[in-house]
Amino acid sequence: MVTRRKVVVDDKAVTDGAGLTLRQSLLPCFLVTILFFLWGFAYGLLDVLNSHFQETLNIGPSRASGLSAAYFGAYFLCPLTVSGWILRRWGFRITFMTGLAVLAVGCLLFWPSGTKSSFGGFCGSMFVVGAGLSTLETGADNFLAICGPPRYSEIRLNLAQGIQGVGSFVAPLLASRVFFAKTVNTAQGLKNVQWVYLGVACFVALLTVLFYFVPMPEVTDADMNLQEEDIGGEDVGPFRKQYNLFLGVWSQFCYVGAQVAVANYFINFCVESGYTKAFSSDLLAIGQGVYTFNRFLAAMLMTLKPFKPRLLLATYLGLCFVFGIAATLTRGHTSVAMLILVLCFESACFATIFTLALRGLGRHTKRGGSMLVAAISGGAAIPPMTGAVAEHVGGNHRFHTAMAIPTAFYVLAWVFPVYANVWNRKVLDGHRETNLNVDEGRRVEGVGEKGDGEVESERVEMGEK
Repeated sequence: MVTRRKVVVDDKAVTDGAGLTLRQSLLPCFLVTILFFLWGFAYGLLDVLNSHFQETLNIGPSRASGLSAAYFGAYFLCPLTVSGWILRRWGFRITFMTGLAVLAVGCLLFWPSGTKSSFGGFCGSMFVVGAGLSTLETGADNFLAICGPPRYSEIRLNLAQGIQGVGSFVAPLLASRVFFAKTVNTAQGLKNVQWVYLGVACFVALLTVLFYFVPMPEVTDADMNLQEEDIGGEDVGPFRKQYNLFLGVWSQFCYVGAQVAVANYFINFCVESGYTKAFSSDLLAIGQGVYTFNRFLAAMLMTLKPFKPRLLLATYLGLCFVFGIAATLTRGHTSVAMLILVLCFESACFATIFTLALRGLGRHTKRGGSMLVAAISGGAAIPPMTGAVAEHVGGNHRFHTAMAIPTAFYVLAWVFPVYANVWNRKVLDGHRETNLNVDEGRRVEGVGEKGDGEVESERVEMGEK
């Protein structure tokens, strides 16, 4: 292995990242997993802020969803433009550092927004936070999907997403017990949020320095093309024919939008079912806790041969629809229990869609990964639709009725697992069953720096498979 730190890496060069074994990939994957806690915390806090802003700033549900629209709108813009370009041009390290820097700026912007109690200011701050996190996710999701043996791709990303779930679990508890405790009708809760985001900004600044100095392997599109030739034995073809990816992007857009809509209006749904707002925040934390536990459980199940990721995805996404229907049609405590079950089975969907959609892309991997991250922008489209339905319907059960919107999008997202299990299962199972890089991977010799930090590969040898 080459230990010399490289800040910039040419995406067309073959690097030592082509042959990272399970043991060699553990440390870099652990460091990147730290980032998942960051946006898990930000996402979990967003759900609680959305509900409390409706009361503190006296705004309606559809307008409050502007907070989510700002956050996830950044996901639509950045990965397809700046973030994706940075990843392909300069590699993972620079992408992580850029994302962290932008995130720190967004966190600092919460201070003046809180001082002015400006909802527009909070939306602008959240857009910058979303820009930073989407840049991080453009790098991190791709990195974990391809760093190490291909057969463990879904397991790596689901474990990291489990750590993200820990952040999402902690944020609602912190919000209900600290930020908004006994301050629901005052601006004090917003001032508490200012201090929290200031602390996050300081932590993020330290992480930026860490990612500059820590040894970080790079995995290029050239590396992924070699991996794909080793597994599939043939060229991946032009980008326009990557139907598995395109259906995965569609599924990701629908699924994430539905997930965000459920989480955004979960507290309203619980209040409508007879719970207090404080206890509803606790119920959201319970739902996020079950969600997190099931992510780890799904990752464990995927280590067992019968539990193929494509089958788990179809089952989990189908159960989201079933319990979504049940939550919409029932009332009271039963409906809340059904909605918590929706959160439970959402757990493995994002990571599994992401990794399955990347299978077989070869030299198109980073471009495809950027599109999958951009699909997270579904969170900017579907929650406003849900809020608009709640406002239009009115009445004592308006949020129960509105839950039909995300439930319908779970069905639309199911197109991808159907394609994966019926038409593309041979390709997907081939990647799961390969032993490439499990014990000894591709060894790259003669890797040095050329020109302005570009990597030159002189000779590539195949290790044992």
